[in-house]
Amino acid sequence: MKELNKHSKQITQDGSQPAAQAMLHAIGLDESDLNKAFVGVASTGFEGNPCNMHLNDLAVHVKRGVTHAGLNGLIFNTIGISDGISMGTAGMRYSLPSRDLIADSMESVVTGMSYDAMVAIVGCDKNMPGALMAMLRVNRPSIMVYGGTIAPGYHNGQKLDVVSAFEAWGQKVSGAIDDATFKDIVKHACPGPGACGGMYTANTMASAIEAMGMTLPYNSSNPANSAEKVIECEEAGKNMLKLLELDLKPREIVTKKSLENAFRLITLLGGSTNAVLHLLAIARAADIEFKLSDMQHISDTTPFIADLKPSGSYVMEDLHNAGGIPAVLKTMLVDGILHGDQKTITGASLAENLADVAPLNFETQKVVFPIHEPIKSTGHIQILYGNLASEGAVAKITGKEGLRFAGPARVFNSEEIANEGISSGGVQKGDVIVIRYVGPKGGPGMPEMLKPTSAIMGAGLGKEVALITDGRFSGGSHGFVVGHITPEAQVGGVIGLVQDGDLIQIDAEANTLQVHVSDAELEKRKSTWQAPPLKAGSGALYKYAHTVSTASKGCTTDEF
Repeated sequence: MKELNKHSKQITQDGSQPAAQAMLHAIGLDESDLNKAFVGVASTGFEGNPCNMHLNDLAVHVKRGVTHAGLNGLIFNTIGISDGISMGTAGMRYSLPSRDLIADSMESVVTGMSYDAMVAIVGCDKNMPGALMAMLRVNRPSIMVYGGTIAPGYHNGQKLDVVSAFEAWGQKVSGAIDDATFKDIVKHACPGPGACGGMYTANTMASAIEAMGMTLPYNSSNPANSAEKVIECEEAGKNMLKLLELDLKPREIVTKKSLENAFRLITLLGGSTNAVLHLLAIARAADIEFKLSDMQHISDTTPFIADLKPSGSYVMEDLHNAGGIPAVLKTMLVDGILHGDQKTITGASLAENLADVAPLNFETQKVVFPIHEPIKSTGHIQILYGNLASEGAVAKITGKEGLRFAGPARVFNSEEIANEGISSGGVQKGDVIVIRYVGPKGGPGMPEMLKPTSAIMGAGLGKEVALITDGRFSGGSHGFVVGHITPEAQVGGVIGLVQDGDLIQIDAEANTLQVHVSDAELEKRKSTWQAPPLKAGSGALYKYAHTVSTASKGCTTDEF
């Protein structure tokens, strides 16, 4: 029989470790328990966020499943930052850095405490890539459990989500709705536990990680408030015994092909641009060469076919009712665009997991269209290059807002100033809004620009203006937007040299991002440019600014 406790035995079976054994007896383990494998059950639960508020309860169900499998389940916690609550404030600068803190903390506990395996229960979007990065670093049998999507809210019969609240602010500012309507939308947008309802970053990453094989089937679409989610948690705990017996580790599951499956799935579904950052970071943790060019190739050869929010009409719960992510994956398999031979945490291949799953029924559901009837024939995520982005930028172009945009620059050196400019009417139709000094180092922390994009959409300017930034976007952002511009302004990138009135051209067919200013003029401007002081002089953001890699490399913090 395979040895299941090969890591924990160094503290439980070694006679020279009596203090460790005494402390384990103190937490209630008896002699027989010390012979069992130890499974760290990592919860990102905390009370301050609907995405995470129920995760500590789910962790108890996971532990119950682990215990029923004859293993020791030991719950521990790590941090989370709510993007929706911190959005538009200085707190948003801590969101992306929290991904690496989560990875570091989970790695530290699992290895420091000699656990043999790990289950992570995650909610908000940085939790998921952070946990997977830790799993890949530690490379011990691991399972991820997503806490599930939130149910939709309602206002006058219309489905709502958290982005509805942001866009309602833009509608209020523009005079499209009154204050009472605004308050009613805000009150009813988020009815309970679960992560943002559309194909925003949380659901994007949950779907991607299911496609990678690191979750049980239906994990990403089982709603937060469902019996299926509770059952899934207990099954995940029980499944850990099989993983330990097989000694099946994350680096055997997460391969280049599984990353390709993940990115192709989220291209079909219109997922968040944040997936670019996170998949680059996950690939680095797995020591896999997966680059921007790989993503562009997939986007060039994969259509966008889902009518999901933010650009569409439906939410994740609707997709679940249509068959969930397994039905989408089965459709991909039937159409020959899925690597079905990839291993998964069930011990079976992806194709084997999907054997009894029906593909999407295009007669009875309208959430996802057939591949030959796409909303857009190529992917919505496009990697742009040009004198404004010599190392790349990421555009989210669904086709609904057009494929090209050119206009005069309207430059803002912070999100706060940009929000003021949009709300006060300082942005005109035809403008290209430039928000800079909000990159990984300049933020620091590369905050999301959901508040300005929501204000633009709420003001009815979604097709009339474009927005480019060295920051990033929420999965809830839509409109003609380009982010992740590299090099960023803080390190002397050309975006830091742009002036009001400069003509900027975005072409999502030629994949170019250009400012029409001569090289000589840019050199002249560069000669007088000086980097502004970092916005953080100490603490976590200061350390992050000094260790973070560029957006084109995933904003990882382990490249020294």
